[in-house]
Amino acid sequence: MPNTASTDELFFVRAGLDRERVTGIVADALHGSDDGEAFLEYRQSESLVLDDGRIKSANFDSAQGFGLRAVAGEATGYSHASELSEDAFRRAAATVKAVRHGHTGTLAEGPVGTNRSLYTDLNPLALVPFAEKVALLEQMDAYARGRDPRVKQVMASLTGSWQAVHIIRGDGGHAADIRPLVRLNVSVVVGDGDRMETGSHGMGGRFTYEGLLQTAAWRGAVDEALRQAVINLGSIAAPAGEMQVVVGPGWPGVLLHEAIGHGLEGDFNRKKTSAFAGLKGQRVAAPGVTVIDDGSIADRRGSLTIDDEGTPTQSTTLIEDGILVGYLQDRMNARLMGVRPTGNGRRQSYAHHPMPRMTNTFMMAGDKDPEEIIRAVKKGLYAVNFGGGQVDITSGKFVFTASEAYLIEDGKVGPAVKGATLIGNGPDVLTRVTMIGNDLALDPGIGTCGKDGQGVPVGVGQPTLLIDGLTVGGTAG
Repeated sequence: MPNTASTDELFFVRAGLDRERVTGIVADALHGSDDGEAFLEYRQSESLVLDDGRIKSANFDSAQGFGLRAVAGEATGYSHASELSEDAFRRAAATVKAVRHGHTGTLAEGPVGTNRSLYTDLNPLALVPFAEKVALLEQMDAYARGRDPRVKQVMASLTGSWQAVHIIRGDGGHAADIRPLVRLNVSVVVGDGDRMETGSHGMGGRFTYEGLLQTAAWRGAVDEALRQAVINLGSIAAPAGEMQVVVGPGWPGVLLHEAIGHGLEGDFNRKKTSAFAGLKGQRVAAPGVTVIDDGSIADRRGSLTIDDEGTPTQSTTLIEDGILVGYLQDRMNARLMGVRPTGNGRRQSYAHHPMPRMTNTFMMAGDKDPEEIIRAVKKGLYAVNFGGGQVDITSGKFVFTASEAYLIEDGKVGPAVKGATLIGNGPDVLTRVTMIGNDLALDPGIGTCGKDGQGVPVGVGQPTLLIDGLTVGGTAG
């Protein structure tokens, strides 16, 4: 983890703040509270979008500020400002003190520090000239059009950010982290007669642009987007009904993330609004199903050296061999539930309070060969890639759209189908997993998760799965 001295320049020296005086203001504001912290943030971000051979937009932004939080029981007082000044901290302190009116608590013990670092602290935005980034997107456009005359439109984008955070606790403890994040995306539209279809691919993580600029990397992304588009060009209408569904490895883990992962976050379970509430120690999934959330994987999009409360991230087993064994916890919900925090307290920015969120969530591999899984299906659907989806946390019901899917007939992959949606219930779908592949893969680094109006970068993953009796909504007449 970066030494706090590496962020002192950003947050104290430049702003003309006295580190010890600010620490004292935070300590006074949190006196008598059960928990809380000051979260200081500085962020640079950029986005370049090329559409049809021209730069459609090029944005650069920098932002800084702090949020001060005091926790008293189940109540939270939160105040934030974009101004880094002693006066702003004092105004925030006066605001959050109100939450502990009549409450006398003992400040919770702070997180244990860590010396590890999961990613570089280099600023990716500063390392590559603007012209080079533009040239990359133009090369992607030209390459896609040169690969297939049916290409009608290419959209490519490059985004990056560099975030520095500094956390001050009421006991005088300090923690810091510096987080790079980059992402490359490409979408290709192909046409044949009156029919138009789209394919897309993206990749990224907590590193610099260097890996994305490699010719093999960006060409691979374009090739994958074009492959999907061409396959969809020849797709037929998807059938509807209850059937066996084979779900592919990697990004399709987004179904696991949405349908099951949110229901395992501590706040929903403490408030008993999750379909998984009260089921710890009970079987909630088929034997062999083990689900992990791990924010400590080097360079991954969903990883954090420390979470946004200063707790080091870790690998947390949520479901083990089908048994529910744990939830994802921030500090407040962990304290109220009598368990330890898991390093999953996350926030979108200094203007948002932390809450339990996923990092990199995935199902562990099984022992089946993916081809064996497909051979086991007489008639069903093979969902390789997913687009959008939604879930109701309380009921667990979900709807997901497959962006690439095929019929399976007599154990063989058949024609591609268009318009297939998977409809089910999160807790129920886990019990219907009958075969688990040996091909666990994580997504290429593109996930963003929304909750209560906050978006944070996440990772997903899974091996190939066979799910029995899943409802498929189709378009075939």
